[in-house]
Amino acid sequence: MTWLPLTLAVLGLTGVLLALISEPMQRRLPFTEALVALVLGVLAGPMVLDLVRVEEHVRDLLLLEGGRVLLAASVMAAALRYPADRLTGLVRPLLLLLAVVLPVAALVSGVAALAVGLPLVLALLVGACLAPTDPVLAAAVVTGAPAERTLAERVRALLTTESGANDGLGIVLVGVLVAAALPAAAVTEALGKVLWQVGAGTVIGGLLGWAAGWALRRALDHHDLGEGPELVYTLLLAAGVLGAARLVDAGGVLAVFVAGLAYNHMVPSTPRRHQEAVDEGINRYAVLPLFALLGVVLPWAGWRDLGWGAVLFVVAVLLLRRLPVVLALAGSLGTTRPQAVFMGWYGPMGVSALFYLAHARHEGVDDPAVFAAVTLVVTVSAVVFGLTASPGRRLYAARVGHEGTGRQEAQEEAPS
Repeated sequence: MTWLPLTLAVLGLTGVLLALISEPMQRRLPFTEALVALVLGVLAGPMVLDLVRVEEHVRDLLLLEGGRVLLAASVMAAALRYPADRLTGLVRPLLLLLAVVLPVAALVSGVAALAVGLPLVLALLVGACLAPTDPVLAAAVVTGAPAERTLAERVRALLTTESGANDGLGIVLVGVLVAAALPAAAVTEALGKVLWQVGAGTVIGGLLGWAAGWALRRALDHHDLGEGPELVYTLLLAAGVLGAARLVDAGGVLAVFVAGLAYNHMVPSTPRRHQEAVDEGINRYAVLPLFALLGVVLPWAGWRDLGWGAVLFVVAVLLLRRLPVVLALAGSLGTTRPQAVFMGWYGPMGVSALFYLAHARHEGVDDPAVFAAVTLVVTVSAVVFGLTASPGRRLYAARVGHEGTGRQEAQEEAPS
């Protein structure tokens, strides 16, 4: 196990360096922290230095449980980033993004996956894994001082809340297609499991989030809560809800997002503002080990086996999965055309896709071509997204001028 201390040393010291240059990197450098971690993983993996090798069963376990924990922390942050009264004005566009853009993204990505020779059901499963926007990578664009200066508040709020909600609901699409891919005798059981995960996850998350918010308000009223516990309160809540949901095999990521919304409704904005810096740090740096792991385990031979159709598949997913439908819905979403272009392009695929891929494998869909297809798109997305995030944000700011000033727009739209 000598690879473990080496991995900890490299990731820890790299994280320290990235933290020291985080502000200028967000402003000027054309890459993200996740992209750096991915490159480090490739360098340390079997294809280059061969310092780290991870067995397949260990890989699947790390992707499943590591992705689950990361998503829980990230969707909790997404649910809390904006006060509840600010989110009420976004209900209609969010419903459009979830009811129209999410299934269209799954269908387009699934049809594109046919280009690599996958059977229809497995191709659609690949599309379902890739459909949700990733809250961890999206946070790299919508949080921080550069984002507040350049991006419209409405764009930031929509991307943030959508990424949290569609990650929780992604279990429905993935679960149904996993059921379709399994032997006929297991379909009914699998569909029942999906219904239970959604229903139980919603109830558990709502009750625990409401209770945690009520308890925090009581503690604040009686001055019983110190500053230290206050800063990690929602992270502890996310961990507790995730664990409670998993005990009864409910949808853990969905439960955490619902808990965050319920807590958001109960708690005044002041404590949440203290927690935002912690949430942002976790979103940007806790992802490093998972992307380093991805770099180590990339299935180079599996990608080669996908053939030249893989190029068409990746290009189609990047360009058609989201951008055309968001542009078509720009008026209904209440966004300008430049805002719709930005939202359509920056719907990255990352931790959520890897988690749902690992979930499908855990449920019995272990076709290596599915693993190769999903990891190929996630890798290309991390590279393309990482290289275009900062330049794209600057281009957007130049195109819309002062329209992107988040704080100004927030004041103008604040309810009286």
